Amino acid sequence: MGKFTRNLKLLAAVSCLGMAGHAAGQSVPDPDETAQGDVSVTIYQNGQSLVQDIRQLDIARGRSRIEFPDVSAQIRPETLSFAADGTAIVEQNFDFDLLTPTKMMEKAIGQTVTLLRTNPATGIETRERAKVLSTAGGVVVQIGDRIEVLRDDGLPVRVIFDRVPPNLRARPTLSVNVESNRAGVRPTQIRYLTGGLGWSADYVALYDEARGSIDMQGWVTLTNNTGTTFHNADTLLVAGNPNGGRNYNPGMVRAGTQSANREQVGEFYLYPIDARTTIANAQTKQVSFLDVQGVRARKVYSRTVGWLANDSRPMNVSSEISFSSSSDGGLGDALPAGTVRFYQKDSKGSPQFIGENGIGHTPMGSELSLRTGDAFDIFIQAEVEKRERLTAQEWEKTARYIVIEDGEEVRRIEEERPVDYWQTTMRYTITNAKPVPVNVDLVQAGLDRGWWSHDFRIVSEDEPGKQLNSDRRKWIVPVPANGKREFRVTYASRY
Repeated sequence: MGKFTRNLKLLAAVSCLGMAGHAAGQSVPDPDETAQGDVSVTIYQNGQSLVQDIRQLDIARGRSRIEFPDVSAQIRPETLSFAADGTAIVEQNFDFDLLTPTKMMEKAIGQTVTLLRTNPATGIETRERAKVLSTAGGVVVQIGDRIEVLRDDGLPVRVIFDRVPPNLRARPTLSVNVESNRAGVRPTQIRYLTGGLGWSADYVALYDEARGSIDMQGWVTLTNNTGTTFHNADTLLVAGNPNGGRNYNPGMVRAGTQSANREQVGEFYLYPIDARTTIANAQTKQVSFLDVQGVRARKVYSRTVGWLANDSRPMNVSSEISFSSSSDGGLGDALPAGTVRFYQKDSKGSPQFIGENGIGHTPMGSELSLRTGDAFDIFIQAEVEKRERLTAQEWEKTARYIVIEDGEEVRRIEEERPVDYWQTTMRYTITNAKPVPVNVDLVQAGLDRGWWSHDFRIVSEDEPGKQLNSDRRKWIVPVPANGKREFRVTYASRY
């Protein structure tokens, strides 16, 4: 940061002091004071939020101007909805140029201000009238016949303004011109969309390996960067992304089919905050929405191997924690997208962080397996042990042509070629340095090579496998404590 920029900020800071004492009787607003009424805030996860504010206002008969201070500084004015009995809106304006020290200096360009300097040795104050010429990169002023750049030299400097510029507002303000058929106090509602409000879900899971369970607590993290505090707001969170992208959930093994006991609007679940809360500007707030004990969980060691993988060295398997969001033995709720952080107690009973992973929006009844990291003690080395080409005694038609000359068919051509297969033996060497036996989920991928080679066969396998789909086959391989196991599978395939 340059001296000019620092100096502008220094001046800006002291400008408020001068303004408070000398600028037409203005006072610094109370941060707890608000013109808001009954506020409801609906926060989505796509950067947009809906604000509804009902205020009791005295509206004059005929045409008049009404001001709504304390609206969001990121309001989208084109989304405004205004409603008051017997009143119609004619015009609206949003004044977003806020009264800040920096803005005061910028608006003072071409105007005359008073510079108050204090000699730190003597305490003597001197006043000079100065015309502000520029604030670009620093403050340039004209004092009498000289041009001076105000430097950040450590001397106490205060700028005293003669008045507050009329187009600056202490708070974001929406003003509307209305036509009313009567005079009197009545409920007046404004509703608008705004950016700057957001929420995310965070989950803290304490994993007990001996009991095979987790205790999970879910937190909603609210953030407010709208430039406005929403006081005592009725807050509703919407899990979903209206008109947004797809929900990618890499940790989901099986999607659930159970309905959660939560209200839905359209395709989205609602998560209301139980009590009204104040969402302060530039604040992060956390509210608990899930607290479940003793959910069944298990540790899973797994690795997915690509087709014809030939590892030059052993590879760590993934360590995952598997659990359910079902109502029977699971979390019993639909889970909004967020980050799950896992902890596990050490021998002294102190919880230690063991990994984290993200989840997408997850319906109730889903099976999840979240990777927490690499297993320290378990490795797999996949190698092509043997591969040979087999030529079958069969032929297939691969192409047919019709030859036409002068608009007439003259001959047909059919081509044939032999069907070849490859027989491949894969050796998977699994080592376990743990003092207890483990089961490793081994998945071979890449079996489906596309339209030209769907056909493959398992010639032999050391353990019965399960075909997950046309491309993947899975084995659960037991590995002894402090030992290793060589596991072989032989495939016959077109490639």
